[in-house]
Amino acid sequence: MTDLITKTADYVREQLKGEATGHDWWHTCRVWKMSVRLAEKEGADMTVIQLAALLHDIADWKFSDGDDTKGERIAHQWLESLNTDNALIGHVCRIIHDISFKGAGVSSKMETIEGKVVQDADRLDALGAIGIARTFAYGGYKGREIYNPEIKPEHHQSFEQYKASQSHTINHFYEKLLLLKDRMNTSSARKIAEERHQFLETFLAQFMDEWECR
Repeated sequence: MTDLITKTADYVREQLKGEATGHDWWHTCRVWKMSVRLAEKEGADMTVIQLAALLHDIADWKFSDGDDTKGERIAHQWLESLNTDNALIGHVCRIIHDISFKGAGVSSKMETIEGKVVQDADRLDALGAIGIARTFAYGGYKGREIYNPEIKPEHHQSFEQYKASQSHTINHFYEKLLLLKDRMNTSSARKIAEERHQFLETFLAQFMDEWECR
């Protein structure tokens, strides 16, 4: 299995190199590392979580014309090309399909501990200092305003509504990032999320003070 993980890491690194929206190889690498850390505490299958973590953003819907099935298709093709066991492929692809946040009013629960671990690791990378940096990198890529006090946050009730949102970057904190702490699946991730969540709140308080020229 070590060879399978190594080849997959090399493949993903090549595919995502130079990406500048915060969904790059280094994001994947952090999710991979965090998934291993959480899996050691939660007792998850290391092969499944490593493959799912490595391949979870191989074709994110945000860069695939909204197609939320492209990532799992590419992952399936890649793993199949390496003669990977069908059950393993199915488990990994199911995690990739279900991992994304789909809106404040949409449930995206994982069925297995492996899925829960990788989803938590991915969501932890959306919190804290790196989460802030990634949010503004993506907002710049999409040509969004940093902040517009005339446009209030929305509580998206469907994945389609969430995908169609073109709101400013600060709204993303209220529409997604600040919600993640309470949506962590594992106790291990919840402990890490608490501190990173507090960092988001501190940043937003400072941002608003500066915005109001206090």
